[in-house]
Amino acid sequence: MAYIRPLSAIISVFDKAKLATISEGLIRHGIEILSTGGTFGALKKLGYSVKEISSYTNSPEIMDGRLKTLHPRIHGGLLGRREVDKEVMSEQGIKAIDILVVNFYPFERVVEENSHHFDKIIENIDIGGPAMVRSAAKNFSSVAVVVDTNDYELILDELDKYEGKIRLETRFYLAKKAFNLIARYDAAISNFFSSANWNEREIEEFPETVTIQYDAGIRMRYGENPHQQAAFYSEKASPEGSISSGNQIQGKQLSFNNIADADAAWTCVSSFERPACVIVKHGNPCGVSVSDDLCVAYLEAFSSDPTSAFGGVLGFNGEVDKRLAELVLEKQFVEVLLAPSFSDKALSVLSRKENVRLIKLSLFRPNEGNRDYKKVSGGLLIQDLDYSVGVGQDYKVVTERNPSNSEYEDLVFAWNVGKFVKSNAIVLARDAMTLGIGAGQTSRVMSLRIALLKAEDEAFSMQGSCMASDAFFPFRDSIDMAAAAGIKSVIQPGGSVRDDEIIKAANEAGLAMIFTGKRHFKH
Repeated sequence: MAYIRPLSAIISVFDKAKLATISEGLIRHGIEILSTGGTFGALKKLGYSVKEISSYTNSPEIMDGRLKTLHPRIHGGLLGRREVDKEVMSEQGIKAIDILVVNFYPFERVVEENSHHFDKIIENIDIGGPAMVRSAAKNFSSVAVVVDTNDYELILDELDKYEGKIRLETRFYLAKKAFNLIARYDAAISNFFSSANWNEREIEEFPETVTIQYDAGIRMRYGENPHQQAAFYSEKASPEGSISSGNQIQGKQLSFNNIADADAAWTCVSSFERPACVIVKHGNPCGVSVSDDLCVAYLEAFSSDPTSAFGGVLGFNGEVDKRLAELVLEKQFVEVLLAPSFSDKALSVLSRKENVRLIKLSLFRPNEGNRDYKKVSGGLLIQDLDYSVGVGQDYKVVTERNPSNSEYEDLVFAWNVGKFVKSNAIVLARDAMTLGIGAGQTSRVMSLRIALLKAEDEAFSMQGSCMASDAFFPFRDSIDMAAAAGIKSVIQPGGSVRDDEIIKAANEAGLAMIFTGKRHFKH
């Protein structure tokens, strides 16, 4: 049916936000409302004329409310095909239910807040709500099912616009949202049971079976390469400032590679407290700088590797103003520019290059326990997100010479950048700017050679600079090479069987070296 004219509705909600809005609107259109215990009480308190479901089914709520809507007169009214099942519905005294407004107990929140109280968690598994939603969504040809309070206005606008009727495309849209909610809800329950150690009343860190839902799929022009089709999906409970939460305010649609590079740039630049610029190319930072002024930070990051910066993705952790916007357009071709905000004058300047993609979003702030997912053939790798900032309290100076205060600051800066560089990673820096970055090589010494070559290409002197390595040095060759180039301090995790030899090489060259005790592989 292209349109339905609803005559009756069930409202049974845990989240009672906008309850008055939806109820008043339905009653205004002459729609009879049936309701259950808590919702029925709330509606009566608001002064609305509603009928309790138990009086319609002639079956009281029993088992402390566990059983109230699982009844043929309820599910028959939701599932019944209006023409095909008309006779049997009449025989059984089943009234057609045309609108279902339901939302569930917040199971995921209950698990978070009651991780050791398994009995309470079990009691918060909603049975009747999902069952009704499934029935109504299956029968969307005759029923409108509303599971999101944000859709209350949609339903009421539809009833107002179409003289008390609801269109088929609207009912299908609502059914799709309903099935997605059920899938997410069932996944949360499955994940709990898969991770629950019942005897110990503990939740294991990784469940036996994991079910994850991503939504809001956006079809892309292509994937990493033009012959690959692709789409981008968003995580439901993503950390603050995730790339999926960005607001694109200018430019062409983001490509597959744009999103990957934008994520790398944003996570990196968000890790700095002082004004910072990060330029990313093919998933790796190619220039990073921290300064008291974003324009200075940009110029230094760009000067680190202007060749690689061409066509790159730029991230700033502060507002982009007119002066900065002019600098960027003057210096380079840019694919994507990310920032927490853009001034009106900056937007006016950047509009001259209408294809430049501008993304506005809050700084990335992961929560403890956020996961990192990596797809492999036939499987999924899951780990804690590696997003620690700084060197922590457990670092050790292992050489005879201690780093000076300025050297220490540069070492922390380089170490922070190194977390976002593909392994094997080497970062050379001085005065809070990168001088050369070696990324993604199969040997650490080769990464150092590349970093030194990049610094040499831009005529940077290595005198007094520092070196950060994402993992330990297996041999002293990298230390000898660094010392010969003029590098004066090194930061690395330590942990090699040849650590004594590495420390000896550093002492012989007069280098200061810090062991952090923490590795930052990024594959």
